[in-house]
Amino acid sequence: MLVMSIILLQTVGSSIMQPLQHLLRAQGSLRQVSLASVSQLLLKNLRAHSRLPGTTHPSVERQQDGVPESFRSRLMNGPAFQHFLRSASAPQEKPSSEPEELPPYLTVDKLLGRQRKVYLETYGCQMNVNDTEIAWSVLQKSGYLRTSNLQEADVILLVTCSIREKAEQTIWNRLHQLKTLKTKRSRSRVPLRIGILGCMAERLKEEILNREKMVDLLAGPDAYRDLPRLLAITESGQQAANVLLSLDETYADVMPVQTSSSATSAFVSIMRGCDNMCSYCIVPFTRGRERSRPVASILEEVRKLSDQGLKEVTLLGQNVNSFRDSSEVQFNNAVPTNLSRGFTSNYKTKQGGLRFVHLLDQVSRVDPEMRIRFTSPHPKDFPDEVLQLIHERDNICKQIHLPAQSGSSRVLEAMRRGYSREAYVELIHHIRECIPGVSLSSDFITGFCGETEEDHLQTVSLLREVQYNVGFLFAYSMRQKTRAYHRLQDDVPETVKLRRLEELITVFREEATKINKTSVGCVQLVLVEGLSKRSPTDLCGRNDGNLKVIFPDTEMDDATNPGLRIRAQPGDYVLVKITSASSQTLKGHVLCKTTLKDSSTYCSPEWMATQG
Repeated sequence: MLVMSIILLQTVGSSIMQPLQHLLRAQGSLRQVSLASVSQLLLKNLRAHSRLPGTTHPSVERQQDGVPESFRSRLMNGPAFQHFLRSASAPQEKPSSEPEELPPYLTVDKLLGRQRKVYLETYGCQMNVNDTEIAWSVLQKSGYLRTSNLQEADVILLVTCSIREKAEQTIWNRLHQLKTLKTKRSRSRVPLRIGILGCMAERLKEEILNREKMVDLLAGPDAYRDLPRLLAITESGQQAANVLLSLDETYADVMPVQTSSSATSAFVSIMRGCDNMCSYCIVPFTRGRERSRPVASILEEVRKLSDQGLKEVTLLGQNVNSFRDSSEVQFNNAVPTNLSRGFTSNYKTKQGGLRFVHLLDQVSRVDPEMRIRFTSPHPKDFPDEVLQLIHERDNICKQIHLPAQSGSSRVLEAMRRGYSREAYVELIHHIRECIPGVSLSSDFITGFCGETEEDHLQTVSLLREVQYNVGFLFAYSMRQKTRAYHRLQDDVPETVKLRRLEELITVFREEATKINKTSVGCVQLVLVEGLSKRSPTDLCGRNDGNLKVIFPDTEMDDATNPGLRIRAQPGDYVLVKITSASSQTLKGHVLCKTTLKDSSTYCSPEWMATQG
């Protein structure tokens, strides 16, 4: 109705806009004006306008087929329906090469960084690490420089997380620390600009700008392309914000810039947003609806990373295995979506498009010597074809993250997870049958709304039954906007949450130690990452199951060059015989350098016998 009113205003003239402008000024912004008040004012002034001298009254207008001639002409000359659908054209449409017309208060020169130095600080999940690389790619192209020295920064950007209250409190505390840095800034230097990026900017919006006047800009997860413009606005002393969520932004054409030149692995975002709407989760409200990158753009990025010598890629998404590329029309058929047995979806099952199994297959073919991982999946999206591919392809890691969240079917229903404990356990057994030796990790939330002591004990028993190699456990933190916030009560006392969390952590460590100790005496393929943080004489790497492996930095045989003795370097694949294990780390001694392709040969019982 408001859109139609604006169209009518454009056709009638600008004289009736003055009262509306007064109303908007009084209210401060259009977001605070009720649709009813705007509509009433428009109607009142339209009626008054129709009685102005020189204006023909509708009742005496010449009519054709019952339609007033003046209205017909205005309608014909007004915007067409397609005018409002420009942004809803073909999905994943490539951005136009023509530069966008700048507003009058900005010039091309003002968008340039002019070698100002940017300090980026990342909090939260792997998606935020990738977001940092995207943001830096955008700024680098605009002429900004990167610095790791906070004191010399001209711009400080915090890439934030909102998944729990503790994560947000960390940012508030950090802002207080940065306030001193800003107030003590020398007047001979350009003013220090501080920005909040990511989920916290999206969730809190104006609260950040009002509470912390020192914050100069906000940019939500879908607004990183706008960073040069936002920074240009702050030069005049204004605060700037763009927290609009997008239905199609995937940054498919933005090549992330690796933050570490010595990195052996990289994150590749394949999709953004989430449609699952679990009752506890803020992600759909901070990152928007699910949309997937075109397969071609993902493969191009993976090829470039392979050319740079990286040996491991992790495919990222909030619900990574629900990937669906619908950009290729020929694949938008009616092929149904297969869910894991016993699992349901909170939304209407989608059809067509190139699915996750196709992408995983294509990515793993780019470089046989590059490991492929993916996170974070939803248990509902593990059809047999995905499990079969993981089993068959050597460079797809035999490690699956399977978030359970709770071991109680009653709590799982309240969480809107779409499965029962029984269905989840059946999936665990099925995965272990399809992928022998698979490493499993999981997420758990304790103290969710209405969780009883019996519910908690069922989660404890699930930890003991499954024996995860890796676990991420947290106390529940209610988030505004979520379904739980509106419909459930956060009725578990904080002391009880913390006590239950400690119990879960204790049980997880006990069971993880047991399962990890089964690796003692085995030889495992390890991708070397660098020196151990705890010992300069040890090296650190990760095995196929994504467990940290520590081993002495000593000379070893190079199986790729017989007779040569070398020391392991970051990016090398080495064979390590495991000698001890804890809940989080394996230790051993290095045997030789190898390749991913040949590692299975060197791990054979016959070769093992020669190693003593």
